Amino acid sequence: MSRHHPPMKTEKAKDTVSTLKRLFAYFSNHQGKVYLVLFMVVCSSVLGILGPYLLGMAIDHYVGSKQFDTFLRFLLMIGVVYFLYSIISFLQNYWMIGIAQKTVYSMRTDLFDHLHKLPIRFFDQKQHGDLMSRVTNDIENVSRTLNQSVIQVFSSILTLTLSISVMFYLSPFLTFVTLFIVPLMFAGMKWITKRTKRLFKEQQQNLGELNGFIEEAISNQKAVKMFSKEEKVIEQFAEKNEKLRQSGFWAQTYTGFIPKLMNILNNLSFTVVAAVGGYLALKGKISIGTIVVFTEYSRQFTRPLNDLANQFNTLLSAIAGAERVFEIMDLEVEEKENEKVKYEEFPSIKGEVQFKDVNFSYEKGNPTIINTNFHVHPGETVAFVGPTGSGKTTMIHLLSRFYDVDSGVILMDGRPNQTIKREQLRKFMGFVLQDSFIFEGTIKENIRYGRLDATDEEVKEAAKLANAHSFIMKLPDGYDTVLHKGGAGISQGQKQLLSIARALLADPVILILDEATSSIDTVTEVAIQEALQQLMKGRTSFVIAHRLNTIRNADQIFVLKEGRIIERGTHETLLENRGFYYELNTGAGTSV
Repeated sequence: MSRHHPPMKTEKAKDTVSTLKRLFAYFSNHQGKVYLVLFMVVCSSVLGILGPYLLGMAIDHYVGSKQFDTFLRFLLMIGVVYFLYSIISFLQNYWMIGIAQKTVYSMRTDLFDHLHKLPIRFFDQKQHGDLMSRVTNDIENVSRTLNQSVIQVFSSILTLTLSISVMFYLSPFLTFVTLFIVPLMFAGMKWITKRTKRLFKEQQQNLGELNGFIEEAISNQKAVKMFSKEEKVIEQFAEKNEKLRQSGFWAQTYTGFIPKLMNILNNLSFTVVAAVGGYLALKGKISIGTIVVFTEYSRQFTRPLNDLANQFNTLLSAIAGAERVFEIMDLEVEEKENEKVKYEEFPSIKGEVQFKDVNFSYEKGNPTIINTNFHVHPGETVAFVGPTGSGKTTMIHLLSRFYDVDSGVILMDGRPNQTIKREQLRKFMGFVLQDSFIFEGTIKENIRYGRLDATDEEVKEAAKLANAHSFIMKLPDGYDTVLHKGGAGISQGQKQLLSIARALLADPVILILDEATSSIDTVTEVAIQEALQQLMKGRTSFVIAHRLNTIRNADQIFVLKEGRIIERGTHETLLENRGFYYELNTGAGTSV
């Protein structure tokens, strides 16, 4: 089958404002707690502003007059203010963490659900490691931002507003002196963030590519070693790792300018306020307490600006991750059926299949299946043979609606298969593919994946029919033996036997065997042929196989070449015709 698939149509990456709106749509699902947290932020911000103001009043009213008893009581009141500030700050952070975790839980769930609704062609052209990165790293970036940034941004804005208000009340002139740093700050921030936004997005993309490469390299480690490509793989990893290092280095370097810039401006502001305030105090224009309040507020004024600057870069990183998440969630799902088609419920089917004038291509201008016609009656066994890339597996993909035809129609019991919803259609089918997949779990659970409500006895019976029972019983815990991801600890042939048992348990109307015995040795294959023949009795079966004895008894054999059926008939008829099928047999011994 051709592995070249067209790029999927995707939505353009959302801009910052749109992405933030979508994030807050998730966030707003917890409105009650959010409002409570925001109320606590208001309280903590007011208490944070109140502390320095009370300290200035204490210096002006009680230190100069030497009323130490009253001064101590005032200090005690200030202590209570800061104590309440600490308690409220802890509670707001505690509640916010809970909201953030529930929010990213919903996002991760929606993304994972959406991934399972996407068509096969999407997974054919996407690196699995990159998809894993979106589900884990990108959403984790959003989680960190919600945990740390939302409260800090709101608190910083509120603190900034309250600080300026109190400063104007105490001394408008000193307030304007303090505000001189704002234009400098915004100019520096504009220069930095213009570069960091692009760099953070590039960093996330490079991280996804590196994860995809690592996942691919580890999954195919046997192939790497068989072809002695360790050095090549290491070189490729080093190249991708270097790209990530470069983008990460510059993103963090530009981000690192922000606290340095803010510290310089903070110290400059403090120095100017202290100098001007001292001069005004000597002239009798303001009190010592006002200078103390202003120097503290000048720090409180620049601190929220500093926090906003730092959090802005965190937000940029989170937005870059969120854009990658929403990019997947905007893709058209497989279950989006044609609104013009009337779908019917099919409690059962007989298994009659007909291809009428079917054409299909993965890429425009490069047809894979061309004007194909055939009719399969219920219970018949059909085999597809032909050289690699002739379209054998594509036929199966079209039948099971992993892809839909470009033109023509596939009939199921006389009805177009596009009038049957994909989920229902596939419930009538059982698959045994060339690449068997073993889930992490017990052998019993892996077989039961074919039918989740099957009893233990039914699982064992299916394993016996697939000739898997004997090797299972030799394992330490029998059917309760835990297999790790990919089935580490058992042979490839044994994995395939479990896949066959899984299909047997599903008891399908239509059976699809795509190179089902390719990973099984000849002795084992002979032992399961009888079980497979029993399984195929009364069922419509589609077989793709290279070994002659797998298809010798097929009711119909379709010979494909370059997407067309060039010959059809039984094994004996095709050999007598001495055509392409005959050449495949005589040229490859017992293989076709």
